[in-house]
Amino acid sequence: MIILIIMSKNPVIRKPEGKLGVLTVGLGAVATTFVAGVMSVRKGLSRPIGSLTQMGSIRLGKRTDKRSPLIRDFIDLVGLDDLVFGAWDIFPDSAYEAALKAGVLQREHLDPVREELEALKPWTAVFDQRYVKNLSGENVKKAATKFDHARLLMEDIRKFKEAHGLDRMVMVWCASTEIFLKPDPIHDTVASLEKAMKENHPAVAPSMIYAYAALKSGVPFANGAPNLTLDIPAMRELACETGLPVAGKDFKTGQTLMKTILAPGLKARLLGLNGWFSTNILGNRDGEVLEDPESFKTKEESKLSVLEYILQPEVYPELYGRYTHKVRINYYPPRGDNKEGWDNIDIFGWMGYPMQIKIDFLCRDSILAAPIVLDLVLFMDLAKRAGMKGVQEWLSFYFKSPMCAPELYPEHDLFIQLMKLKNTLRHLGGEELITHLGLEYYD
Repeated sequence: MIILIIMSKNPVIRKPEGKLGVLTVGLGAVATTFVAGVMSVRKGLSRPIGSLTQMGSIRLGKRTDKRSPLIRDFIDLVGLDDLVFGAWDIFPDSAYEAALKAGVLQREHLDPVREELEALKPWTAVFDQRYVKNLSGENVKKAATKFDHARLLMEDIRKFKEAHGLDRMVMVWCASTEIFLKPDPIHDTVASLEKAMKENHPAVAPSMIYAYAALKSGVPFANGAPNLTLDIPAMRELACETGLPVAGKDFKTGQTLMKTILAPGLKARLLGLNGWFSTNILGNRDGEVLEDPESFKTKEESKLSVLEYILQPEVYPELYGRYTHKVRINYYPPRGDNKEGWDNIDIFGWMGYPMQIKIDFLCRDSILAAPIVLDLVLFMDLAKRAGMKGVQEWLSFYFKSPMCAPELYPEHDLFIQLMKLKNTLRHLGGEELITHLGLEYYD
C-alpha cells in the first residue's frame, strides 16, 4: 500500500507544547555542525543563516496587502530553546570532540558551547561494515538479529524520551552513504520486512533498521543520505499505519544545489545542452566513504537523476535529447569538509551556436547541510502535529532525490519546490494559495 501526504481541508495543528527530541543517526561533521550551531544561536552568538524556518519570510495575500511575516511568526514551530539532542555513532566521542575532529567549526565557535556539546555523548550504534566498507568503529551494538537491533534502538528512544520528559521526537539520518541496494521482495510489506530482519537478510541495511525503529516508536524519520531506506513499500505502509510523516532523500547541498538553480534557467530560456561534466574533491568522512565504488554508485544515482527530471528530454528532444552528463567525486584529504565542485556546461543557443558556462563552487558541505537539518526537524514536527502522514513531498526543497508517489516523477526544480513548500504552509495556516497569476491587478 502506497500512502502519500494526507491533509484535511481545514487542518487542525496541535500546539508545539513541551520539548522536542532531536535524534540524529551519526554525530559527525553534519550533525555536530547542526547541534553546535543551534546551541550558538540560542545564546545569541550566531545567526541561523540558510534556515528558511528561522530567517525566511512568506508572502500572504495580494502583493498590495504587503503582508510578508517571517515563517516562524506565521506558523507554529517549536522554538530552538525547546530542542533536546540525542545521537548514535560508531565512535564514542562527545559532540565537542567529534566537532573538533570534523574540523568544520573553529574552536572559537565551539568553546562557548563546549559544556553542552560535551554532555552530548552518542549511544552505541547499529552498524555493519558490509554496508559502509570504508568505515569501522567500536561503539556498536551487539545483537543476534537485525530485529533485535531494532528493539535496542527503540529502547534507546524510550529511555531518551522518559529522561527528558519529551512530548515529541524527530529522527534524521546524518550518517554515511550505504552501498547501492535494489528493491527486494522482502521490502514489499511490513510483515515481510520484519521476517527478513529476524533472518538477518542482506537486503535490510542499517538505515532501514533505524527507520523501522523510529516509526515503531512514533517518531517521524527524514533520510539525509541517498540510501534506499524509505523508498520501499514496507516503510510507506508503516508510516501509514503509525500516522507518521517521512521525507527524503539526500540533503541538497553543493554541486546539486547549483544544478537545481541553473538548469531551470536554461530550460526556461530554451537553451540547449550538449553536456554537463561535474567533478568534486572533498576530504571529509563522506569523501572517504565514497571512495568505495558501491557507496559511490548510491550517490551517483542520486546526483545523475537531477538534470533528466528538470530538463525533460522526452518533451524537448531537440534541446536535451542527446546531452552527456558525467559526475565524479574524488577523495582528497587535505581539503577536509571544504568541498570544491567544478562544472563545465556546454550549451547552445540561437541557430545552434555553442556557448559554455563554468562554475567553481568552493563550498563547505556541513555548513550548507546544517540549516537543512534544522528546517527538516521543525517541519517534520509540524507535519506530525498537523496529522500529515506518509511521504512529505512538500519538503522536496531540501533533497537531491525527492520522494514522491510511484506514478509521479520527482520535482527537482528548486523554485517550484519552494513554491510547493510555501503553499503548503499557506494551506496549513488557512491562507489562500498563491499562483502568481496576478491578472486582478490589471482588471
